[in-house]
Amino acid sequence: MLKMRFKRCGRKRQPMYRIVVMQATSPRDGKAIRELGFYNPLTKETKLDVENIVKSLNTGVQPTKTVKNLLLKANVITAV
Repeated sequence: MLKMRFKRCGRKRQPMYRIVVMQATSPRDGKAIRELGFYNPLTKETKLDVENIVKSLNTGVQPTKTVKNLLLKANVITAV
């Protein structure tokens, strides 16, 4: 099963997360199939590739709870 989730990058105590599509069983920092954007929790900066995110969701990729909340806040998807 494919999941849309965070992949941590950045320095110690300065996290930055990439939003990626990867296998649900792979490790958090493992190889990603596709990168769809990033999120910086310290500055609240977000950059999303909306076209590819919608395409991935339509093909059956399941977002994690955290990524889903981020997409709802950015108005990429709507609450059902």
